[in-house]
Amino acid sequence: MEIGVYTFADMKPGGDAGLRLRQLVEEMEVPDQAGLDVFGVGEHHRADYAVSSPAVALAAGASRTKNIRLTSAVTVLSSDDPVRVFQQFSTLDGLSNGRAEIMAGRGSFIESYPLFGYNLDDYDALFGEKLDLLLKLRDAERITWNGALRPSLENAAIYPRPVQNPLPVWIAVGGTPQSVVRAASLSLPLALAIIGGEPSRFAPFFDLYRQAGARANVPSEKLKTSLNMHGFVAGTTEEARDIFFPPHSEVMNRIGRERGWGPQSRAQFETSCGPRGHLLIGNPEVVAEKIIGLHRIFRNDRIMVQMAIGTMPHDKVLKAIELMGTKVAPMVREATS
Repeated sequence: MEIGVYTFADMKPGGDAGLRLRQLVEEMEVPDQAGLDVFGVGEHHRADYAVSSPAVALAAGASRTKNIRLTSAVTVLSSDDPVRVFQQFSTLDGLSNGRAEIMAGRGSFIESYPLFGYNLDDYDALFGEKLDLLLKLRDAERITWNGALRPSLENAAIYPRPVQNPLPVWIAVGGTPQSVVRAASLSLPLALAIIGGEPSRFAPFFDLYRQAGARANVPSEKLKTSLNMHGFVAGTTEEARDIFFPPHSEVMNRIGRERGWGPQSRAQFETSCGPRGHLLIGNPEVVAEKIIGLHRIFRNDRIMVQMAIGTMPHDKVLKAIELMGTKVAPMVREATS
């Protein structure tokens, strides 16, 4: 099983975005050196996140890493242009010598839609049409394509071409059955975000994905799956929880106020850290055991953990990533190989 980390490059609103971006490059170097498989960077257009262009940030990391795969987490494809997305990640693929991936989704925030002139009423239609174009761009250097929400293309040449053929595209979902079925029918790997509730209740989504793939006669080896979750590793479980709770709680409560969620208490947090909870927090043995348990339920091919949430101390994040690569990953790989 592949093991990785991802980040939204959280920052304090009004803080030093340049510093946060330079820290982000360090956060890519450490997992590369520690032997992790993949690093992801999310796209946001808010004051509390430093990255609006994942491909640019990942390109900076490409020059400082050798082996780790570099993916968006996610690219908000609905409000972007598929041609530019493909060109940017093809460029990243060349810079990294074939380590780029696109994780495409509709996004968990809506700021990018009015920012780039899109109507939220077209939320799903935009994603479907632009995903269709993105996938066709992988297939040929020249393309003729007709769209309703994006200008059509007539024998258009698309360059540069990526090193990988095809350039990997994952579909990111938060629990919409239609999106799961669409990913399977298109033979695309699926990344499922679990940031609340009991993880086992999400297992039917992977069952649905595999069933839809079988109905579409998609070879099972193409139906790759990933879990994307929150977590943190430290020398002791108590230390990990004490470091992670304040910034994580601040972020979840801030977002919760925007969306009408109730506040998160320390007691709720502790329950979420437990054996049946959605947070992967503890010492290396605890985190490894929980990841192994999830693999028994989901049979996932990859897991990605978001650790740099809110104003997390940078040195603690780097240490957590190192522990994930040097301590957690070997235990997980041995148990799941």
